[in-house]
Amino acid sequence: MPEENEKKEQMSQAFYSQNQEEVLNELDTTPEGLTDDQAQQRLSEYGANELEEGKRSTTLQKFIAQFKDLMIIVLLVAAAISAIVPNEDGHREWVDAIIILAVVVINAVMGVIQESKAEQAIEALREMSTPDATVLRNGHRVTINSEELVPGDIILLEAGDVVPADMRLIEASSLKIEESALTGESVPVEKKLEVLEGEDIGIGDRVNMAYSNSNVTYGRGKGIVVNTGMATEVGKIAGMIASADETQTPLKRNLNQLGKFLTYAIIAIAVVMFFVGTGLNDRGWVDMLLTSISLAVAAIPEGLPAIVTIILALGTQVLSKRNSMIRKLPAVETLGATDIIASDKTGTLTLNQMTVEKLYVDDHQYAASGDIPPENMALKIMNFANDAQFGKDNQLMGDPTETALVQFGLDKGFDVREEIKVEPRVADLPFDSDRKMMSTIHKLKEGKYLVAVKGAPDILLERANEVLISGETKELDESQKQIILDNNQNMARQALRVLGTAYKYIDEVPETLEPEEIEKDLTFAGLVGMIDPERPEAEQAVKEAKGAGIRPIMITGDHRDTAEAIAQRLGIIEKGDDSAVLTGAQLDKMSDEEFSQNVEKYSVYARVSPEHKVRIVSAWQEEGKVVGMTGDGVNDAPALKQADIGIGMGITGTEVSKGASDMVLADDNFATIVVAVEEGRKVFSNIQKAIQYLMAANLGEVLTLFISTLMAWDTLLPIHLLWINLVTDTFPAIALGMEPAEQNLMQHKPRGKTSNFFSGGVMSSIIYQGIVEAASVLFVYWSAIQWPVHATYDAVHEDALTMAFATLGLMQLFHAFNVKSIHQSLFKVGPFKNRAFNWAILLSFAMMMVIIIVPGLNDIFRVAHLDTYQWAIVLGASFAIIPIVEIVKAVQRAMGKS
Repeated sequence: MPEENEKKEQMSQAFYSQNQEEVLNELDTTPEGLTDDQAQQRLSEYGANELEEGKRSTTLQKFIAQFKDLMIIVLLVAAAISAIVPNEDGHREWVDAIIILAVVVINAVMGVIQESKAEQAIEALREMSTPDATVLRNGHRVTINSEELVPGDIILLEAGDVVPADMRLIEASSLKIEESALTGESVPVEKKLEVLEGEDIGIGDRVNMAYSNSNVTYGRGKGIVVNTGMATEVGKIAGMIASADETQTPLKRNLNQLGKFLTYAIIAIAVVMFFVGTGLNDRGWVDMLLTSISLAVAAIPEGLPAIVTIILALGTQVLSKRNSMIRKLPAVETLGATDIIASDKTGTLTLNQMTVEKLYVDDHQYAASGDIPPENMALKIMNFANDAQFGKDNQLMGDPTETALVQFGLDKGFDVREEIKVEPRVADLPFDSDRKMMSTIHKLKEGKYLVAVKGAPDILLERANEVLISGETKELDESQKQIILDNNQNMARQALRVLGTAYKYIDEVPETLEPEEIEKDLTFAGLVGMIDPERPEAEQAVKEAKGAGIRPIMITGDHRDTAEAIAQRLGIIEKGDDSAVLTGAQLDKMSDEEFSQNVEKYSVYARVSPEHKVRIVSAWQEEGKVVGMTGDGVNDAPALKQADIGIGMGITGTEVSKGASDMVLADDNFATIVVAVEEGRKVFSNIQKAIQYLMAANLGEVLTLFISTLMAWDTLLPIHLLWINLVTDTFPAIALGMEPAEQNLMQHKPRGKTSNFFSGGVMSSIIYQGIVEAASVLFVYWSAIQWPVHATYDAVHEDALTMAFATLGLMQLFHAFNVKSIHQSLFKVGPFKNRAFNWAILLSFAMMMVIIIVPGLNDIFRVAHLDTYQWAIVLGASFAIIPIVEIVKAVQRAMGKS
């Protein structure tokens, strides 16, 4: 788009490292804002403050793109041959062609539907933008559409606002901004105006900046717009989403490999068969061309794409009942190949809610579950010096730290709503980042006033001269102070956020509240340590993942110490193994090559940015690993799209992260991912079983036709092959996709990116089982010729043809039982556990038998009625494949090849 190229490039300087005057000069603006003329000129230079909509494919283009797959091309060629080239009787196989085309078209339509959902990520980003912004124009406060913002504008922020552009703050009054959409951390960031030194400071540490699409939760502020539109941090993420290459799933790779293999194999067999027939058997070239084409069509499992789609769809239904919503069907199978799960900490591995974990009162440290009486003074102070509110349905609202303190009070029997009625708040000193404290004043029943103070422990200790121990106040000497500081440090080492509580009594409330007077001569009451705790089931899920050969990786925007502590508690890293932790700043100093060489050393990443997440995923992918990435914020979207399996959060996740994901967790729970991996492994295993079943059956058909041609036998007619493929390829193959998971499925290592549907002994099984099927059919045909029941040639040939047809069809149904497990004995996995499979076999058996037994139908299919002796041969030869395969499996297990 030419007009986009004309837009002036926006600023990329580290404005957080410049003072206010430097930023104002850099952007040629003043604290009173721009004039209307300046704003209009810059709007034409920089463009509107909106995210660009990437180029989209039309529905027709998406539909056509579905036919670029090699397997689909092979099927289309087969359909064309079936429709154009007449068979031996001079008829064209229209039914075969229509079935193939229907399968291909349905598969393409489903592909278009899935692909269209993936384009919602950028649109969701666009819709997140705030519609209005309060700015200074011509020195006056006005409200404008946020799309009209330009670099140099002065924006005013208040609690409840959505930040409309990237800003350098020049005023901040108790300003807190929740930046989880960019950093992944839900705790609001307290904003300051100080100049930051260094050029590698992560977004989460840029306290003098405010970023587009973050939320103001407290206080007010003023800032200079430094970047708009695609130049904002959110815009950069949108650009990364748009430019990211669509990762090819293992399923697509495997189907492409299968398509190539089938193409080359079918062409080779058809060519050999043509020349053998014309050269050795002196058959006419037209006759042999038609026979070779029939063989090629018989060799293609035309129902495979539909069967794979159905098996995947069945997997999505199972996962939806287990809190996993699949947005893209191939993601079900990709889950089963996952080597790495790179998980966000907050909300996935942890509960995403601050929780009191430890308390230091009365000279002792207690666990939060300990026996803390409701009259404890520290408990009272943490609830009184608190601005949390109760909303609808008594839902706590406010700063996560303060709501955690109130909830802890409720758990211990201290209801601040009732207590405040008796001892109401009459004055307060709000939290200030310089004082690092807040205080509230409450009127007591006896006429005095209580000053409740909470804040940084070291600051409180400087303002205190007494300490409360077991209901008695004692002098706060240096030894007692050191004990308190030691407990504070002990909690901090466990990555707890520690607050101190203190109080004093006064006779009256001063007319002027001066912090220096109110917050002195305090009595220290205790310490409270909080953390966003790990989910109760997360530790076991991490253990299960490791047992399955999957490596859990924690990626978070939180501080290093907190990330390390949570990772150790979950078992992601060993205690004391701080070398497994890498910060975003450290990662910035590494080249891609250096990071790729060392990526296996690290299991925890702290204070990371969106670019870091993409680098981490890419580095593991370069190592040949299949990577699953979880995320809930806008900042996660590029990495979610880059990953082999992007996993969004259904509760806390933004629409952007959901749109970029392959699957969404309804409960935001890491344990659900492990459950989904097990289902993914089962789905791959079942697809592999279906492919083994189909390919062995088709190989049996190909070998039967090929050898028949060499022997100059008419063993099977095209209509027989079509009916067998319709009856035996469809229902049993789909039912195999509903097989329950085999034992110890999650005790195996991931199969790896280089594996395919033929790995693990499947190819050798297909070959020998196809040979067994062909040999059995040819034996039955030969025996019918050698020991005829009738005297005439036509009757004998019709009997032999019927017996060969029945043997091939019934043997494939018996063989379906064999592939219920590739290596385990049929009797160990249970032959009749899968009810859907049982009904599928019965239905297919009935369809095979009806055209032989029912008068009229046997004439259409050119088959004859068989006597008891002939049925005994057919059933015996058909059933023989079960003991044959069981013996081979037993030998393989004994040789350790399973």
